[in-house]
Amino acid sequence: MLDVAAFAASPAQSAAEASAPPEQPAQDAAAPTPAEPPKVAAPPPAPEAHTARHHVRGDSLEGFNRAMFGTWQALDKAAYRPAAMAYKNVVPKPLRSGIRHILSNFTEPLVFLNFILQAKPRSASKTLARFVINSTLGVGGAFDVAARDKINLPHRENGFGTTLALYGVGSGPYIFLPFVGPSNFRDLLGGASEGFVLPLAVGKPFNSLAYQISTGAVSGLDRRAESDDELRALLSGSVDPYASLRAAWQQNRVGQIDAIRHGDKAETVPEDQRELDDPLADPAQAGGAKPEAAPSVPELSDPLADPATPPSQP
Repeated sequence: MLDVAAFAASPAQSAAEASAPPEQPAQDAAAPTPAEPPKVAAPPPAPEAHTARHHVRGDSLEGFNRAMFGTWQALDKAAYRPAAMAYKNVVPKPLRSGIRHILSNFTEPLVFLNFILQAKPRSASKTLARFVINSTLGVGGAFDVAARDKINLPHRENGFGTTLALYGVGSGPYIFLPFVGPSNFRDLLGGASEGFVLPLAVGKPFNSLAYQISTGAVSGLDRRAESDDELRALLSGSVDPYASLRAAWQQNRVGQIDAIRHGDKAETVPEDQRELDDPLADPAQAGGAKPEAAPSVPELSDPLADPATPPSQP
């Protein structure tokens, strides 16, 4: 790197040498010489005006993501939330619950397949039993009979993204898309792969475009309507809504993968004693030194709490 101080002093030194008087005779050597003025270091270079924006670890696409988040906010305000609220107000709650349970029951074979791929036969057998019970006693899945206390086989989220994580595949950058929401490259790849399983393995009606569009629209409206209170509490009072949603999603995703990784053991540990990872860390990077526990995300019911705000240092 160029020595700015030396470079700035060079012209002055050259001019002084050129104007210096000739050398004095030897008898004048003992004469006192005037003290040299103290050297003053050149000031450091001014920082660039266009300093690169600091990116949170795990969010290298922050500029793109924030733009897409803004697009989602505009679409949600103009169309998506009004349509979800209309769906919630027009369709009776028992019918909405029945549709939700049926669509969820269709995903149980994928959950079962992923437990097999993850070498978790006990969880796979529970998922298979849940699917059989709800498909028969639950009238095609319209009623979640298996989740009742006497049977106690609740639905467990699992997918190819989680399977890839357990096999050590990195999450890749965090990404936000208007019609997908928060995700990462690994989960996007896993979700896209899941979309081909039932159409290829079963065929009709899962390979029908009309079925895929209608079920996707209904499922999306139902999820948006059911999550409205939490989203409003999380985003309305946040200083940085984008960062708040990112932190909450990452925290939840870490918990999902951790629950699958530890199986039934995770269910027996009290929630306040579970070890939480950095919400922006990669859940697939296991082993080695244990990372420091990250502060838990505040309850979403507090509209003034921002889970993205770092804790104050002592």
